Amino acid sequence: MKIVVLDGYTENPGDLSWDGLRELGEVTVYDRTSYRESPLIAERIGDAEIVVLNKTPISRETLDRCPNIRLIAVLATGYNVVDYSCAREKGIPVVNVPTYGTMSVSQYSIALLLELCHHIGHHSESVHAGKWASNVDWCYWDYPLIELDGKTMGIIGFGRIGQAEGRVAKALGMKVLAHDIYPSDAGREIAEYVPLDRLLAESDVVTLHCNLTPENTGLINRESIARMKDGALLINNARGQLIVEQDVADALNSGKLGGAALDVVYTEPIREDNPLLRAKNCIITPHISWAPRESRQRIMDCTVENVRAFLAGRPVNVVN
Repeated sequence: MKIVVLDGYTENPGDLSWDGLRELGEVTVYDRTSYRESPLIAERIGDAEIVVLNKTPISRETLDRCPNIRLIAVLATGYNVVDYSCAREKGIPVVNVPTYGTMSVSQYSIALLLELCHHIGHHSESVHAGKWASNVDWCYWDYPLIELDGKTMGIIGFGRIGQAEGRVAKALGMKVLAHDIYPSDAGREIAEYVPLDRLLAESDVVTLHCNLTPENTGLINRESIARMKDGALLINNARGQLIVEQDVADALNSGKLGGAALDVVYTEPIREDNPLLRAKNCIITPHISWAPRESRQRIMDCTVENVRAFLAGRPVNVVN
């Protein structure tokens, strides 16, 4: 069984092992192939029967050129880089990793919030640059410092990740509101479920943990921001397409939003003309909420089990 990994570096920059896959077949690992449609993709797949990928696209053209493919395994939860409808037509299961980053993503969301409240990185850099040593005052701060105790967090999308974040927010002394189309008893133990308009109007911090759908694309836009508190903070490490970036940038520059901290943007990697790069009080990180070693090990383990189950004739986590 020939297995090819098309873009393995992000999942495994050297601190994990591909040995689990190697136990199941002859494995070729490429650190990077292409993040755009390219003849190189089909060339590298060749006559492999199992294709493992993260963000390298698998199009109809590639599938037509690689008739030996029997399984496509995605090293992630999202699988939109694969033409899964075409794969279904050809009888090729596409499998993903449905749950791996609950704690790492929720932890990172809180980290974004705390950084926005204190700008720890900025102040550390300023101290190392000599500003404290040469300052006329005993101490200083370049941004308003925000205490979260007693404030309200509104979480849009209250599944596993949203609930994990909500538990931490409560531990910080915050009131937690939630909006989700599928309320649960577990969620009610953490937060009060409310309509979206109320969440926007009452929250000091609005944080996004919902899946991306046609209905909520651009959910945070000029109109919804207008319904938010003046000076509210926005956190997004879910999907970049949930916000209208120009509207968020305008709200930051006008002061309507007090700050934003984002780990995702509409087009990734970020484009140089993204308006958020020049917006006031906007923290942007390179989509790394999911990337702690522990989280990536779970991706590796699940992918190995996905391949093992397929070879045993009992495929799991099939998305098409």
